[in-house]
Amino acid sequence: MLWACIWLPQLALDSVLRRYPEPEKPLAIVGGHPQRRELIAINDAAAQAGLRAGQRMTLAQAIVHDFAVVEHDPREAERWQCFLAAWAYRYSSQVYAGWPGCILLEAEGSFSIIGPWPQFEAQLRADLQALGFRHQIALAPTPRAARVLASVRDGLAVLQHEQLSNALGSVPVRRAALPDDAGDKLHHVGIRQLRQLFALPRDGLRRRFGQGLLDHLDRMRGDAPELLGYYRPPDMFDLRVELSYEVEQHQALLFPVRRLTADLAAYLAGRDGGVQQFVLRLEHEGHPPTPVEVGLLAAERDPAMLFELTRGRLERAEIPAPVVALRLIARQLPPFVPAGRDLFDEQPAGAVPWEQLRERLRARLGSDAVYRVTEATDPRPERAWKLDDDGKLTPMLDRPPRPAWLLPHPIPLRDPAPRVLSGPERLESGWWDGEDAKRDYYVLETSLGQRAWAFAPVDETGHWMLQGWFA
Repeated sequence: MLWACIWLPQLALDSVLRRYPEPEKPLAIVGGHPQRRELIAINDAAAQAGLRAGQRMTLAQAIVHDFAVVEHDPREAERWQCFLAAWAYRYSSQVYAGWPGCILLEAEGSFSIIGPWPQFEAQLRADLQALGFRHQIALAPTPRAARVLASVRDGLAVLQHEQLSNALGSVPVRRAALPDDAGDKLHHVGIRQLRQLFALPRDGLRRRFGQGLLDHLDRMRGDAPELLGYYRPPDMFDLRVELSYEVEQHQALLFPVRRLTADLAAYLAGRDGGVQQFVLRLEHEGHPPTPVEVGLLAAERDPAMLFELTRGRLERAEIPAPVVALRLIARQLPPFVPAGRDLFDEQPAGAVPWEQLRERLRARLGSDAVYRVTEATDPRPERAWKLDDDGKLTPMLDRPPRPAWLLPHPIPLRDPAPRVLSGPERLESGWWDGEDAKRDYYVLETSLGQRAWAFAPVDETGHWMLQGWFA
C-alpha cells in the first residue's frame, strides 16, 4: 500500500480567505486571552504591511491602523478538515482525517483508475488549488511516514519500502510528530535527525521516553501495523459560512455563494452522486433566516451549473434584513447519471445542453414559466396536446403523421381540386364530455403543392375543412 498525505499548513487561514472577497487587503486571525490577544495567522497582504504571526494585538494595531480581524475558532478548522476528507473520498475509499492539519488516503489502489502517481498527484493539486487550500503532498508506504515527509519536503514520493528508512533519516526530530515533547527533549541532548534516533538502543529509549515513542517509530517505518478509523462521508451536505460584514445586496453575496456551490459539487463528486434539491439560508441578526430553495428536475453536480441556478433563485428573493451568514443544506442526494454523448459529437463548443438550459431558465423565470408540450391520449386535435413541467421525456404515441402547424379552428379549404395523398383516418371521440366528434381526416395536396391536413364528414369527400399544414 502507498499512502498520500495532504498537509495543510494554513488550514485555518485558508478557510477564512476562501470567503474573503478582498485578498489584497490585510487580514489577521486573532485569538488568545481577552487581556493578551495576539495574531494567530495573517495573509500575505498583512505580512507585507509588517504584521507577523504571534504579535500582540496592540502592537499590530500600532503598525497597521486598519486591517480585517477574524476571531480564531478551532472548530472551524476541524469542519474544513472534514470537508476535505469528503472531497478526498472521491479518490480513495480509505481516507483518514484524525490527525490535525492533514488528510491521508490510500493511493495505490486507485492508480488503475486515475493513473500513475505523477498524474494522481497533479489531479490532487489541481483540485486543492481550485478549492483554495495551500498544501504539501508526499507519498510513502506508511501513513505516519507520509505525514512526516509531507510536512518537511513537498512532492517527495517513496515508492519502495526499502527506501523509507533512508528518506526518513534526514527528518529533524522536532518535525517528526513524535509523541508528547520527545522531539524537543531529543533535540536538547544532541539528537537532531531521525537517523540518529533510529540508531539508539531501544531499551534506553523505552526507559527514557516510554513505549509510545517506540510504537510511533515502528508504525512510521512499517514494522508495526497502523490501525486507522477510516472516514465515511455523511448522508447530507451542511455548510455554514459567516460573513465578515453585513450584506444588503444580492451582488455582494455571489462570491461566498460561488464558494458554497463549488464545495457542494466537490462533496458530490466524492460521493459519486448528485443533488436534486437544496436550500440556501440567508441568516440575519434578530430575524428568522430567509430560505432560498433550489429545485432541479434531474440530479446535477456541475459547480458552474449549481452556481447559476442558485444565483437565479437568489436574485428573485427578497432580503428583509442585512445578511450575516450563509448556510447551504442539501439532503436529497440521488445517484448522478451523466448525460449520454456521441463519440463524434458535433455540438459546438459554446453550446449549452438542453438540461442545463432548462434549469437556468427555470431559475431565472420561475418553475412555472418553463414547460414542454407533450401529447395527450385524446385523439381530437384540439385536445391532443398538454403542458408538461416535469421535464421527463414521454414516449410518443403511435399515430399517423400530424401537421407541425395546427390552426386554432378548422376553416374551409379553398381549393378546387385537391389530391388525396392518404386517408381516411377516422377520429371518433368526445361522447363523454358533450363535444362529440366524428370525422374522417385526410392528407391532401393542393393545386399549389401544399400538404394539408383536412377532414370531411364520415364516408364523404369534398367540403374539406382545413385543420393544419404540414411543413
